Parts: sequence; structure tokens; C-alpha cells
Amino acid sequence: MGDQMQFIVEKLNQEPFRKNYNLISFDSLEPLQLLQLLSDVLGEIDPKHAVDIREELPEQTAKRMLSLLGILKYKPPGSVSDLSAFRQGLVTGSKPVIHPVLHWLLQRTNELKKRAYLARFLVKLEVPAEFLQDDTVADINTQYEELMEAFKNLHKEHEQLKTSGLSTAEIRRDISAMEEEKDQLVKRVERLKKRVETVQNHQRMLEIARQLRLEKEREESLAQQKQEQKSQLFHAEQRLQRAQLQLKEMQEAVADSKPESLMKKLEEELNFNSYLVTEKLPRELESKKASVYLLQKVMAEPALTQSDLTALQSEINGINAQMNQLIEKRMIKYEPTDSKFSMYRQQASIIARKKEAKAEELQAAREELARLERQAQHRSTQAHGPEGSEVLTEDELKQYVNKLRSKNTLYKKKRLEIAEITAECGILQRTEELLRQRHEAIQQQLQSTEEKKGISGYSYTQEELERVSAVKSEMDEMKGQTLDNMSEMVKKLNAVVAEKKASLAPVIKELRQLRQKCQELTQECDEKKIQYDSCAAGLESNRSALEQEVKGLLEECAQEESNYHYVNCMKRTLEVQLQRAKEELKAYVCPDPQERRRAVREQYTRMILEQENLGKKLREKQKVVRESHGPNMKQMKMWQDFEQLMECKRECFQKQQNQAAIGQVIQEGGKDRLVL
Repeated sequence: MGDQMQFIVEKLNQEPFRKNYNLISFDSLEPLQLLQLLSDVLGEIDPKHAVDIREELPEQTAKRMLSLLGILKYKPPGSVSDLSAFRQGLVTGSKPVIHPVLHWLLQRTNELKKRAYLARFLVKLEVPAEFLQDDTVADINTQYEELMEAFKNLHKEHEQLKTSGLSTAEIRRDISAMEEEKDQLVKRVERLKKRVETVQNHQRMLEIARQLRLEKEREESLAQQKQEQKSQLFHAEQRLQRAQLQLKEMQEAVADSKPESLMKKLEEELNFNSYLVTEKLPRELESKKASVYLLQKVMAEPALTQSDLTALQSEINGINAQMNQLIEKRMIKYEPTDSKFSMYRQQASIIARKKEAKAEELQAAREELARLERQAQHRSTQAHGPEGSEVLTEDELKQYVNKLRSKNTLYKKKRLEIAEITAECGILQRTEELLRQRHEAIQQQLQSTEEKKGISGYSYTQEELERVSAVKSEMDEMKGQTLDNMSEMVKKLNAVVAEKKASLAPVIKELRQLRQKCQELTQECDEKKIQYDSCAAGLESNRSALEQEVKGLLEECAQEESNYHYVNCMKRTLEVQLQRAKEELKAYVCPDPQERRRAVREQYTRMILEQENLGKKLREKQKVVRESHGPNMKQMKMWQDFEQLMECKRECFQKQQNQAAIGQVIQEGGKDRLVL
């Protein structure tokens, strides 16, 4: 119990509670304070329960806490076995009930927060069956259950994503790699821009290239849509073939069937159903009623002891023995004429039992067939793909398996090729590194030779010239190709522009007329706008002057109103003081002594006399104390000395007794040695 309280106090002193308790202060909390503390902890788990228990009834508090504890799956400890006692202790704020609850809550706060959050969405609302008969209520209930299942799946995915996240090192490596790729792309784009800037109409060419890229992307999306539509068409054709095959089978079954066979099947089904209704089900109903009657009779009787059960068992055994004796006697006395009837009776009973057994088997087979059909339909609906595809047939499954095998073989081959390429890449990298080292050594040797000969930088200059000449030749080739492409594109664009001009000529004529009309309307609008602005400016100046005047009058009115209220208050105060003065004067002049005593002057006079009398008494008491202070201090000193003297005597007496006891022990020890 002490460890439990220590744990609770430590948790309550931490974030987010910060209660600053110790064991003594926590143990001395009142029941109401304990309940408020429990409500605060529950409010931290579920914010809806962060309430002040003084604002609600005790029954409401207990109901709210019990409901949340039930959602959190709290089980009372063994000491609180009775649920009613636990509820009573929760209502009264009993420490043996509240402390285990706090210990359990504070042990698993994060887990309970998650459980409380999920309970807001996963605690199912029970709807009575009679309300579910309504179609609207049933649809809403199914939609509610579907949303609950969707929430479960999304929460599971969220938890999986949280637990299976990438490490920060991998993310940083990816970010650094992407930044390097971005820098390379930016440099490449800058180089391409510098190359293109020398070409005439490069902006126009860039716009055309952008449109070409968009059209290619659109072409790819259209190709993808075409592929998806082809796959959908293929699946639709497969479904159509299956439906046609089923229709053909049903037509063949209907064509082969005759009215006589159909009537025969219907008669058999009718006979079976009539047998069930008239014979089997009534017998089963009677047997169930009899068993229910016997059970009710047994429940109505008092409880049987072991001796009663033993007596009943012996009675049953005796009755069974009597029945066996009677059957044997009957068999001995059986006449030959009745033997034929008994044989027929036995055969009839055997056939009836076989008929009942076959009927039960048929009923069970029908139920099993219906269950299997429902299961097959459910499996077929589950097997539907996202595009409406159905279950594959045997041939399609074989084709799919063969396709997977070929892909697996191809995958293994490609993986071997990748491994070979990786090994070769490693060799080439090592070769490149060796060649780079040799090249650096040769370069250093060449530089030292050039320095010796006095022509340092010759090889670098020659390499730069070769590189520049190669780049220039590439640029010339690219310019030639670009100019050819641009000339062809310019021709096409000129043709398109000529066509557009021819088609836009009548529109341009109409546009010119509309432009002229627009200019006239614009001039008229500008004139009207100038008039409007001048009028608005005059009205605005008048409005501002009136607003200033109104503002000054309002301030003056407010000032006068405040002065009026102040004067009115002063007037009322003076009237009250004047009234009190009149009453005081009236009471002071009145000959009645009772009325004069009520006057303020008389009251203050009495209080002054009382204080003066009290001061006299205190001064007299002070004088007495001063006179008796010296003798009293002397007497107290004498008593202290007397107390010290008695304490010394007591210590001396105790020492004397101890020495006498030690001497007696020593004498007894000497006597014992003498005896020995």
C-alpha cells in the first residue's frame, strides 16, 4: 500500500498534474478532494471528463466515472468483490476504492488515452430491433457500421505507418542525394539556357517545346486510359461469355424438362413439405412442449439433496426391472395369431423411423446446400477485383501460372545479369581508379618536364584547345540541325499564321468597329466619372464637417450629463447628511432619556467613558504586576534550585542501588566458587 501511494504521489507531482503532494498531504485528502483528483486524472485521459464535481450531483459523477472506467476496461481488485460496494465507495470517495483506481490509471496513461480516443468512434450504438424495421433507420445503421469498419482500417494503417517509418539517416541520405541531383539539373538547365539564348526567337521555341512536352504527357495518359479501357473491355467480354454460357445451360435444362417431370418434382416436394407439416413438426413440437413442461416442473420443485437423488435413482431402477419382467411375461404368453401382427408392427415402426431419418437427412442436405450457395456467392463477391473482374477459370488460371513462371525465369535471368553487371562495374571502377592514378602520375611527370624545359602549362593549354574545338564542332552541328528544324517550323508557323489571318480578317473588321465604339463610350465614362468625383468630393467635405459638429455636440452632451449626475449625487449625499443631522438634533433635544441614548453623541460619550474605565483598570493591574514581579521571580528561582537538588538526590540514590546490586552479585559469585 505504501509503494502504491508513493507511485501515485510521484506521478501526480509530474507533468501535466503538478500537484506538489507528499505522502502525508495526499493521505489527508478529504473524500471530495479525492473524487476531484480522480476526475482530473480521467479528464487528462478524456477531455470530456475535465469537470468540477461541485457543479454536478454525486449520482451523475459516479455514473460518468463508472461509464469511462467500463470503457477503459477497469476491473475492481479482489478486495472490492461486490460491484455495489465499489459503486458506493466511488460515490463516497473511499480511499480503499479511489487509490487502486488512481494507481491503475497512472500506470498506463498513454495506453488509456488511446483507448478513450478509439472509444469515441468504436463504441457501438445499440439500436432496438423494432426500430431497425424502418428502411431509413436500417440504412443509416449499416452506413454507421461501414464507417466504423473504415475507421478501424484507417487507424490500423496509421499505426503501421508510424511503426514502419524510415530512419532519419536514410531520409537524410535521400535528401542529400536529391539535392545533388537538383544542383546537377539546375546547372544543366543553365547551360542549356545559355546555348539557346544565342538562337533567334528562343522564347517562341521554348514555348513550342513546352507545348510538345504537354502533348506527349497527354498522349501517355491517353495511352494508359486506352490500356485500362481495353482491360475493362476484356473483362466485360469474359463476363458476357460466362453469362451466355449460363443462359445456354439454363435453356438446355428447360428444353430437356417436360411437364410430367416438373409435375413429379413438384409432387415430391409437396409430399415432403406436407409430411414435415403434418407429422414431423407436430411430433417435434409436442416433444419440445413435454420437455419444457418437465423442466418447468423440475424448476418449481424444491432443490434435491444427494439422498433424494439416490432414492429417485433406486426407484427408477426398480421400475425398469418391473417393466423388463412384464415384457418377458408377455413374450412367454404371446399367441401365434398375434405374431404376424407384431411382425407387421415392427416393420411399420422400422419404416417410419427410416422415413424420419431420411426426412431429417434431406432437410439437413437442403440447409447445407443453401449455406454452400450463400458461401459461394459471398466468395465470388469477395473475389471481384477493383475493375469488376470475376474468378478466373481453370484455363485462365493455367495461363496466369505459366505467365508467372515465364516472368519468374526472366526475373532470375535479369537478376543474374544485374549481378554480372555489378561485378563488371566494380572491376571497371577499380580500373578507372588505377588509370586515374597513373594519369595523375604522368601529369605530374609532364608538368615537371615542362617546368624543366621552361614551357609549363603547354599540355593543359593544348587539351583546352582540343576540348574547345570539339565543343565548337558539336555546337556547330547542333546549330545546323537546330536552324534546319527552326526553318521548317517557321515555314509551318507562317502557313498557320496565314490561315489564321485569313480566318480572322472578318473578325478584325468587326473588332475595329467595336474598338471605335469602345473609345467613345470610354470618353463618355471618363466625363461622367469626373462629374461624379467632383460631386462626391463636395458631399464628402460637407459630411465630414457635419460629423465633426455632431461629434463635438455629443461630447458636450456627455460632459453635461456627467456633470448633472455628479451634482445629483452630491445633492443626495448632502440631503442624507442633513437628515441625519436633523435626527441627531431632534434626539439630543428630546426630553425622553431613551431617545437621547440613541443619539450618536451619547453613544460616543458612553464609549469614551468605558474606555477610560478600562484604562484605569489596566493601569492598576500593571501596578500590581510590577510590585509582585520581584518576589515572584525570587520564588521561581528557589523552586528551580529545589528541583535541581531533588534531581541530584535521585541520581545519587540510583547509583547507590546499582553499586549494592553489583556487590551482591560479586558475593554470590565468590560463594559459588567456594562451593566448587
